[in-house]
Amino acid sequence: MNYTQTVARYGSLVKFSHTIFALPFALVGYTYALCTTDATFSTLLLVKILLAMVLARNTAMGFNRYADRKIDALNPRTRSREIPSGVISPRKALIFVLVNAALFMADALWINPLAFCLSPVALIVLLGYSLTKRFTAWCHIVLGVALGIAPVGAYIAVTGHFALFPILLTGLVVTWCGGFDIVYALQDIEFDRSHALHSVPARFGVRGGIAISILLHLITVYAVVVAGLHYGAGTLYWIGTTLFVGLLLFQHLFITPAHIARLGRSFGLLNGLASVCYATFAIADMIVVL
Repeated sequence: MNYTQTVARYGSLVKFSHTIFALPFALVGYTYALCTTDATFSTLLLVKILLAMVLARNTAMGFNRYADRKIDALNPRTRSREIPSGVISPRKALIFVLVNAALFMADALWINPLAFCLSPVALIVLLGYSLTKRFTAWCHIVLGVALGIAPVGAYIAVTGHFALFPILLTGLVVTWCGGFDIVYALQDIEFDRSHALHSVPARFGVRGGIAISILLHLITVYAVVVAGLHYGAGTLYWIGTTLFVGLLLFQHLFITPAHIARLGRSFGLLNGLASVCYATFAIADMIVVL
């Protein structure tokens, strides 16, 4: 097996393409830090932040696949994943996780002292998510927290301290990701129930799960609006917000209790598009307004 094949297999293991969910919000936090402080643009620092995002995601998803390997082998939807199918051994997957976790902490130390001090906390959240489905239906919220720390982390990387706006972004990401992960979990509702696994759909049913997802996304919309009002956002921000909210609305009209079969790759693309639309216009607006 050559190097390209190895990279492709590990990229598939961690679903590298799903980085699109959190990365745009990290870049919004990064841009806000540059526009509201006396910090100057640094290509090296941006590379450090992007590297931290990649290493954090590799650690989290690699551990998820390692921890769930026996569960994935039983689920028809997931048994073709790299570990249960034998493409990557559990031992190699665990080594991959440990290496990425160590590099993540080293990168955090390279960024600044506060980032390094908080890196173990971030790892606890990132790794802990994979175990939550074994004891709580609210595992989706923990996933949201794992992704939601990205904008705060990016802001801290630039400034070395906390601020309200990136925290608002975190609330946005927590409820947005938690909401769409609940919808995604509708695919496994019967499997989860039969194997004593916890999720909002397994506990509250299809209609209950969708209702809770909608409620979380209403909080998301509130957070988007409050974040914009907080810094006095201009027209571009509200255009991005309109696109983001419109895509949230569309997915709830598209995925209904009667049309669960519509879940698939398009669902991930919709949410990825939503994050890119919001971030692109928010970043452009900050450059103009702040």
